[in-house]
Amino acid sequence: MNTKSILLAYATRYGSTQEVAGAITAVLREAGFDVDIQLMQEVQTLANYDAVVLGAAIYNAKWHPDAHQFLSQHQEALSQRPVVIFALGPLSTSDAARRNSRRQLNSELAKYPWLEPVAVEIFAGKYDPSKPGLGFFDRFVPASDHRDWDAIRAWANALPAQLQHDEMLKPVGV
Repeated sequence: MNTKSILLAYATRYGSTQEVAGAITAVLREAGFDVDIQLMQEVQTLANYDAVVLGAAIYNAKWHPDAHQFLSQHQEALSQRPVVIFALGPLSTSDAARRNSRRQLNSELAKYPWLEPVAVEIFAGKYDPSKPGLGFFDRFVPASDHRDWDAIRAWANALPAQLQHDEMLKPVGV
């Protein structure tokens, strides 16, 4: 059987989304998929991939600009394969913060009516005020890391079943 491959493309400003993308990649590889992980801005073509997982954070109620560029640049290819989306949003674990981030992501995704992801998820994020490039007042926000690695891995473990539901992907060796 041919290896079915997945591209996990991510956009990150300070590295947190990259860490989550790496964890999701590891779970998918353990499930038998051939997964390439790349920064969105470095992806040239989707021709070699049967599915795409996109990850980007929401900053100030807006999705990372690279995610918008990626969707616009690869619209035709994305419309022909299953797409999964995850975002890091709230810097809190509260239900209200999560709902607000989900509304923000939904608003951003509504700009792409052709896009029909097979799964979309919001995860709490990380904030490190020591990172370069933050605004003056951002440095006064305390550091926090609310990423729930068990929830991230559980979500990633559910992806193969969602992708196979479309009967487009099967893990390597099945």
